[in-house]
Amino acid sequence: MYSVVEIKGHQYKVNAGDLIDVEKIDAEVGKTVDLDQVLLVGGESTLVGLPTVKGAKVVAQVVRQARTRKLIVFTRKPGSYRKKNGHRQHYTGLLITEIHDGKGGVVKAEAKAKKTK
Repeated sequence: MYSVVEIKGHQYKVNAGDLIDVEKIDAEVGKTVDLDQVLLVGGESTLVGLPTVKGAKVVAQVVRQARTRKLIVFTRKPGSYRKKNGHRQHYTGLLITEIHDGKGGVVKAEAKAKKTK
């Protein structure tokens, strides 16, 4: 089962166990976040929301809070005007742990295998 979820104005297609990077969400690392703006749930039968699927939600765990690589922007005009700017966007890494379809169906991410000594 997969889902299309809206997070801060962007749409993401997610499966259980996926790791996605989204715009910064105010949550601590290790906490879980419920995403209730589910636009579509696909699988054996597809549920399309108007605008969202009623009762459906995606549960994600915050894995990291970080910043992207630095982008350097040069501005130049004829003459002697030159300017150099840099920008680093904040983002949040989410691990999708569960997808609820709103009809009682739940798909959970597989547990990670324990490390052997």
